[in-house]
Amino acid sequence: MKKLIIGSLVGGLLIFIWQTLSHVAFNLHEPVQQYTAKQDSILTYLNKQELAPGGYILPRMSHNQSMEELEGFTKSIAGKPWARVIFYPSYKTDMTMNMIRGFVLDVFMVFLLVWIISKLKIPRRSTIVGVSVVIGLIAFCNTSYTEHIWYPVYDLRAQLIDAVVAWGLCGLWLSRYFAQKN
Repeated sequence: MKKLIIGSLVGGLLIFIWQTLSHVAFNLHEPVQQYTAKQDSILTYLNKQELAPGGYILPRMSHNQSMEELEGFTKSIAGKPWARVIFYPSYKTDMTMNMIRGFVLDVFMVFLLVWIISKLKIPRRSTIVGVSVVIGLIAFCNTSYTEHIWYPVYDLRAQLIDAVVAWGLCGLWLSRYFAQKN
């Protein structure tokens, strides 16, 4: 039980540190966090619209339209600009709970990985690293890449790097901590 807890805590910490480096030190996600000099006027306009907190795709039809109206609408917007807007009515600068929740989630994910490793007959180092990276790739494909298929994201490369590096580092740690040598 002690190995399980230590493995999960250290592995979760490694993923958390990589996430921090990726976003803060290396700024890999800049393409989805760009500055615009028009931010004040955009935010003022959005705030005046009294939007509910949430995500919006512009343009979009209301839900009560006929199939003919949908077809006409689809033709009318083809080739024109569109946007995804995520609206928050209030900016919160205190990141304490976000960081705590993020770290706890990272530890939980590594706990699940350690559970998978515990089910392996002979947990060799290369297998542990491989399983860890595969889990990172599955998570990337299921979330980031699937989103990109439908709504192109501009930091897809960074998200792939995050999946491979974070889970690779975690796998290297766990392989040294749990495995028999190859």
